[in-house]
Amino acid sequence: MSRVPGWLGKVGAGLSEMGERLDERRAEVAREHAETAPDPDPEQPADDPQPPQPPVPVPVVIARDRPEPALAVPWGVRVAAEAGWRLLILAGTVWVLMRVISAVQLVVLAFVAALLITALLQPTVTRLIRYGFPRGVATALTAILGFVVMGLIGWFVTWQVMANIDNLSDQVQNGVDDLRNWLLKGPFHVTEKQINQIAKNLREAIGANTDQITSAGLEGVQVIVEALTGILLTVFSTLFLLYDGPRIWQWSLKLVPAAARPAMAGAGPRAWRTLTAYVRGTVIVAFIDAVCIGVGIYFLGVPMAVPLAVFIFLFSFIPLVGAVASGALAVVVALVTQGVFTALMTLAVVLAVQQIEGHILQPFILGRAVRVHPLAVVLSVAAGGMVAGIGGAVVAVPLVAVLNTVVSYLKSYSQDPVSAQSPKPRGATAIEPSDQAP
Repeated sequence: MSRVPGWLGKVGAGLSEMGERLDERRAEVAREHAETAPDPDPEQPADDPQPPQPPVPVPVVIARDRPEPALAVPWGVRVAAEAGWRLLILAGTVWVLMRVISAVQLVVLAFVAALLITALLQPTVTRLIRYGFPRGVATALTAILGFVVMGLIGWFVTWQVMANIDNLSDQVQNGVDDLRNWLLKGPFHVTEKQINQIAKNLREAIGANTDQITSAGLEGVQVIVEALTGILLTVFSTLFLLYDGPRIWQWSLKLVPAAARPAMAGAGPRAWRTLTAYVRGTVIVAFIDAVCIGVGIYFLGVPMAVPLAVFIFLFSFIPLVGAVASGALAVVVALVTQGVFTALMTLAVVLAVQQIEGHILQPFILGRAVRVHPLAVVLSVAAGGMVAGIGGAVVAVPLVAVLNTVVSYLKSYSQDPVSAQSPKPRGATAIEPSDQAP
């Protein structure tokens, strides 16, 4: 019994020592936690201590560099897409513009014809003003003289055709008979029965299409009315453009955004200079062609040489196509009236004159300022003819020449505005300083 209290004393001392160690360990853990814990929130009351939270394990994420979706698209595809939607907008704009032009085709053609006539007559107005004439008087004199000359040309052609129509009809009939005899006796071994069958088929075709021919005649009356309306619009537009062209141009500039106005103000006179040079050069070249071919077919004995020369002059305003059509007309008339040899000689004359025109006259008279590539000429004439017929074919090439001048100037202006506005040397396409784009 005397040993029990001693053993209990040792156990109690051991427990006390273990408790002190546990207290020391807790104090160490508390100090470590206090050093690693964030600063307490100043807004949180001090008497509301938060119990220490165990650290939350953070998952390890491997970051990979992923580009933006737009950057993942190849560069060529991005460029094609950027160009594609812009081309779609341009195509839609052109389509709408073509629809509008088709709706008011007569007005557009009349105004474009007035621009071409104004480009031809405006230098005369400028010279008369320099000589002291008032602008109204100079405009009236120039317009009257110009339209009188055009009217006399039309009257002369009509008079020559009406005066020679009977003789031409007889010569055509004789030419058809000669062709018939040549087919019967020629190397093609055509029989008279086959020729009669061809003539019978032609008569039946004409009889079966009588309604279409009648409707075409009625439509011809409508065409005449539209032509007269277009002529009146052209006359009035020409008068106003000759008299008030500079003011019309200044008013048109106000429709352009202010940022683009200086560039357009510089491009307008240059476009007008190109159009004036084109019209002048085309008139001179057409006149030389008509005189040379007319003299040639006159000495060959082809009937209606003068009216054919006038037709050649008018058709020369349609590049490439007009020369081919007028030359073919002269060759056909020579074939049915004078025979194969005269037709071949007429063809030789036409080809020779056209070669001189293409290689000497046009480069010398028109100059490089209004030169358009032959492929552009063919495509523009074809497109103009499809959109607006003969009128569209006539205005297609000057329109392309003017657009070429405007685009070239705007490109130069965007690169260096000062040098783009510098005066150009005088030459085939130069105009006087007082000339302004209408």
